[in-house]
Amino acid sequence: MKPSILLAILFLIPLVTISQIHKYHDSFTEDFSDTTSAYFRYGSTGNKSEFKYKLGMNSCSEEGTKILSFKIDPTDSAGAGRGPEIISRKFTHFGTYAARLKVPQVSDIQPNVGAVVGYFTYHMDSIPGLSEIDFEWLLADPTVIYVGTWTGHSGKLKRIGRIINLAKGIIYSTAFREDHEGVRVPLTGEQNQPESIAAVADYDASAQFYTYGFDWYPDRIRWWMLHPESGEKIVLWDYEGSERGIPQHHSYYRMNFWHTNNWSVQTNENSIEKPLQPYELEVDWMSYEPLKSDSK
Repeated sequence: MKPSILLAILFLIPLVTISQIHKYHDSFTEDFSDTTSAYFRYGSTGNKSEFKYKLGMNSCSEEGTKILSFKIDPTDSAGAGRGPEIISRKFTHFGTYAARLKVPQVSDIQPNVGAVVGYFTYHMDSIPGLSEIDFEWLLADPTVIYVGTWTGHSGKLKRIGRIINLAKGIIYSTAFREDHEGVRVPLTGEQNQPESIAAVADYDASAQFYTYGFDWYPDRIRWWMLHPESGEKIVLWDYEGSERGIPQHHSYYRMNFWHTNNWSVQTNENSIEKPLQPYELEVDWMSYEPLKSDSK
């Protein structure tokens, strides 16, 4: 090999390495205390109303706390992404994700509202397909938590999911299905742990701030939250024993708030009404810690 070619190759190697590194976030905690963010950008595809998204706001629920404020626009059309949404500036991958947030309290105002808060990762790649891990709450019943993943390609998506009423200690379902309308197949064994869950007294995601998180590994995903009094980690779902449903490629870290007109909460089939007011989601902080062995 000619010396000039060898030198060119050696010169390119560190550039490729640096380029790859710059595509991914290192560990961070965004506390939303400033009016801008180094880690997230705004990404709503709906109305451009200024009130939908503000950083560094004083919390109306907790004195002394600065928040990311999301307000839903009642004139926005239905659909994920139409409401306010933040998206990480770089990719994230295997690791630990956590956030402290309070969903809007609207049950006394509009019990049949169709509105969703999503805390999740999402990236669609044409070759490996979708990489999504999520927490979701429907405002019509904030005692219910939805957790799960989406993988696969458009038209052939695959879902693993669990629906929990944490206030009552009920696991409504833990299942796999093909795409959105597929038959739900119950998961068993290692894919259904824990098989039962203790009630958290007075749990209501709209009553106060709670800390939620998930640990994403190549062969396992564990969703959890911190007990509001003891700080103990409550495992909501520890899915392992199969790679089916576990995203393998990188994603973007996100939070959103949007109107749904076709997905009602487990406990109220009428909850698909258009929001009547600009209800507010409050996010205290979001963090990400990459898996140490994750070479991306």
